[in-house]
Amino acid sequence: MKLAILKERRDGETRVAATPETAKKLKGLGLEVAVETGAGFGARIADADYTAAGATIAPDAASALKDADIVLKVRSPSAEEIAGMKKGAVLAALLAPYTDKDTPANLAAQGVNAFAMEFIPRISRAQAMDVLSSQANLAGYKAVLDAAATFGRAMPMMMTAAGTIAPARVFIMGVGVAGLQAIATARRLGAIVSATDVRPATKEQVESLGATFVAVIDDEFKQAETAAGYAKPMSAEYQAKQAALVAEHIKKQDIVITTALIPGRKAPVLVSEEMVRTMKPGSVIVDLAAEQGGNCPLTCADKVIETNGVTIMGYTNLPARLAVDTSSLYSRNLFNFVSLIVDKKTGALNLNWDDEIVKGAGLTRDGEIVHPSLKG
Repeated sequence: MKLAILKERRDGETRVAATPETAKKLKGLGLEVAVETGAGFGARIADADYTAAGATIAPDAASALKDADIVLKVRSPSAEEIAGMKKGAVLAALLAPYTDKDTPANLAAQGVNAFAMEFIPRISRAQAMDVLSSQANLAGYKAVLDAAATFGRAMPMMMTAAGTIAPARVFIMGVGVAGLQAIATARRLGAIVSATDVRPATKEQVESLGATFVAVIDDEFKQAETAAGYAKPMSAEYQAKQAALVAEHIKKQDIVITTALIPGRKAPVLVSEEMVRTMKPGSVIVDLAAEQGGNCPLTCADKVIETNGVTIMGYTNLPARLAVDTSSLYSRNLFNFVSLIVDKKTGALNLNWDDEIVKGAGLTRDGEIVHPSLKG
């Protein structure tokens, strides 16, 4: 069977869906691996590195896709790429079906069996395939570094003969994978860190990392988490109480990093315009929800702006700013998924649609959109 790795064409996307390490492992499953020329350049991988791992370099996307049984990408394929896929082929990528609304229909019409890697169930058996966690982890790290580089002061306390420099105060809003890594990174840099989240389980996690937890803790807060571990939308009353607490807290912060996202919905507003106006000149906001509208209404996607002396950073693809490492982790996630759907003895496709992982990530099958969140 043939597996194709395509070059990413979306502006700013520097990641790649396979590294020489995973290409070699894919070959070990009995697959013929074709990599479109230049696919790894953004992640500092030369074509020759793939060749040394046993892959074939294809001169263009059409050549890579020709007769490919499995196609791996980072982001959604273009209409032209979909048209080049054969009926019955398997595609695995971050397909963003809630925003790239034409993609599921195009994939179904082409007869492609597509798997949205962001839909991988968050169960123990699928942890090694969890692309959201692997990418968010490095996004949280990079957010702190970007903020520190922009902030006009040092992060840790420094005691010198000329006087003492006070430590920076960093506030993390949303304590998922990205938020936890942001807390750990800011702490390592010597900042005084606080964090907030509507999920009760995060309080202990925040405090275990040496940060202070900030939240209105009432009955609604204690039930504000889904069975899958996601935050539930909160009532207007709770949001008002939490906003008042945050508004008072945020006045004293130097750096604010927001990470709150709800799958399939516009990002919730956590930092209002009024809150921004109360922040000290020179403060920095890094909005990790910029791609979904932002946790701050002043955020501009893919831009760094300054308002009232506060810098607001709205990068929509922080993982691509660390492409070498994020590609390494993402490609391993994909390899683990491919290992699940390829028979290790025969090297043939073995799609078990009753498997919880296959069913959970399945977007299209046999010409139809099958994911429950997109049907109807």
